[in-house]
Amino acid sequence: MEYLELEQAQKRVEELRAVIEKNNRLYYDQDAPELEDFEYDTLTRELKELEAQFPQLVTPNSPTQHVGGTPSGRFAKVTHAVKMESLLDAFSFDELRDFDRRVREAGVEPEYVVEIKIDGLSCSLEYENGTLVRASTRGDGVVGEDVTANVKAIRKIPKQLKDAPEFLEVRGEVYMPHEAFQHLCAEQELQGAAPFKNPRNAAAGSLRQKDSKITGSRGLSIFIFNVQQIRGKELTTHAESLDYLKSLGLPVSPRYHVVHNIEDAIAEIEQIGQNRSKLDFDMDGAVIKVNAFAQRDLMGSTNKFPRWAIAFKYPPEVKETTLRSIEVAVGRTGVLTPTACFDPVFLAGTTVARATLHNEDFIRQFGLCIGDTIQVRKAGDIIPEVIGVTRHEEGAQPYEMPTVCPSCGAPVVHLEDEAALRCVNPECPAQALRNIIHFASRDAMDIDGLGTAVATQLVDKGLVHSAADLYTLTLEQLLTLEKFKEKSATNLLQAIAHSRENNLDKLLFGFGIRNIGDKAAALLAEHFGSLEAIREATEEQISEIDGFGGVMAQSVTEFFAKDGTTDLVHRLADAGLNMQWKGEPKGDKLAGKTLVVTGTLETLSRNEAEALIVKNGGKASGSVSKKTAYVVAGTAAGSKLTKAQALGVPVLTEAEFLALLNEEPKPET
Repeated sequence: MEYLELEQAQKRVEELRAVIEKNNRLYYDQDAPELEDFEYDTLTRELKELEAQFPQLVTPNSPTQHVGGTPSGRFAKVTHAVKMESLLDAFSFDELRDFDRRVREAGVEPEYVVEIKIDGLSCSLEYENGTLVRASTRGDGVVGEDVTANVKAIRKIPKQLKDAPEFLEVRGEVYMPHEAFQHLCAEQELQGAAPFKNPRNAAAGSLRQKDSKITGSRGLSIFIFNVQQIRGKELTTHAESLDYLKSLGLPVSPRYHVVHNIEDAIAEIEQIGQNRSKLDFDMDGAVIKVNAFAQRDLMGSTNKFPRWAIAFKYPPEVKETTLRSIEVAVGRTGVLTPTACFDPVFLAGTTVARATLHNEDFIRQFGLCIGDTIQVRKAGDIIPEVIGVTRHEEGAQPYEMPTVCPSCGAPVVHLEDEAALRCVNPECPAQALRNIIHFASRDAMDIDGLGTAVATQLVDKGLVHSAADLYTLTLEQLLTLEKFKEKSATNLLQAIAHSRENNLDKLLFGFGIRNIGDKAAALLAEHFGSLEAIREATEEQISEIDGFGGVMAQSVTEFFAKDGTTDLVHRLADAGLNMQWKGEPKGDKLAGKTLVVTGTLETLSRNEAEALIVKNGGKASGSVSKKTAYVVAGTAAGSKLTKAQALGVPVLTEAEFLALLNEEPKPET
């Protein structure tokens, strides 16, 4: 690593902690990480190296010093009797050899067990006299969530063990097999819901459902990989414990081998990697563990990792295939997006035959020609992407993007400072379809049951040309759609009718105005109070909204200046849609002040705390600066707290924050 001065290192450490902590919250608490696994691991490694180089920068709240996420308020909290630790990662065989050297330097002549690392949600199961009495998630490693009712609904998890010891706590990984994942995604598409991005997110989201019947219907399974506690049975090695658990009827790791040296362990890891594409579940690497429990006790753990185990992370799997064609789709804002169509390859658990090519510049970068041999991988084992060309066909001509829209035939244009080509025809049917899908989406008008498949049928049959047409649909028209019966048609009509009452910000976001996301839509609605006032506002007036720039203001005025928008608004008004902001009047206790919420609060979620800030006239920000009035800090506050202290920004506890606003603490649920 390049040497850095202390001040530079501190700045980089704060940046890394902020990114890693955000992704940890998304991964553990919301089951929706933003970073790819390899990118996350690289950033974490950089942070560890900086903290090793500058020990004075290490804090107890650093993400290198704790495990996992925070328990949500949805489930009861469970304190783990035995900490559910994470594992140190290795990305090369030399790092595995370094691990072996450290083990031997601790006075241990090890025998190792090598096993597959499952990509799912870590879970503890507790059995008393063979009866499953409690199940809990890992949470932060010390405190997790009680998910007993949901786990009992999973058919493949034994509720009763034969010839079991007096007490047994085991740890495993709840996962979703590929077949179950594909079935779930197909169901979600039919229902108009956004499908999970990968089996890991699907498993986590399914296990943490409020309704255990939903959990039970999702085809979840588990692999047990460790004994946490046991009474009434003596076990001396890890391999012996897995064999014993298997004899009790528990599903243990599908592949585990005892080896006698690190080179044999590496050979086994290579073998696992070669067979990963044959598995019916996602794996997150391979694990090497010291086999003998007595030797493990001798080695102990750091405050985060056991010293007797290490996880090997495989690089993303890359396959070669032949590019057969390039399809160009038109998005809701008219952007033309090219997609590579190639001979099917099996990658990270699924067969893929398509991958985005992003834009014209990306195609030119590789000089793509039809017939090329291309390299494909799944970014983060999720999203297929083209990463290179290994062979061009002789005499092949580089692919050229179309000069007219593939949907409506109108000329396409390059707007200033954009890499994308764009169709600017307001009557383009492809844009109409995408706009309707967006209008009905969860963050917009939230019309349950109106997803891509249904919207496509409505547009193809000529029943819907714009969002306003949704509010004139009849039962008879919906019954002409494929797979629609009277009940599903009635449910959709009710969902459409219910959307009339949505608040103004939902409607504004549903319009799909360029550069205006859901938060900007809420600011716009709250500031002006009505759609009519927004339509009459000038760019200068819109720019006065805190957080709005000139580009955003221009996007709003340009959208409402279009003839098509005027017609759409009039038709929606005639259909009875709410066009007024129904928010509560703001207080002034925090008027003109910017606050930052960081860490885990005792009774409020981050969103709830930020809503209180806005309600009292303040601004909730995601970053700390000299202009920050207060930082509201909970547990595991991390780099934002450190920066606030360095800048002399006042720090409030949750209780002090609520007292400032004269608010009562939120009762425990």
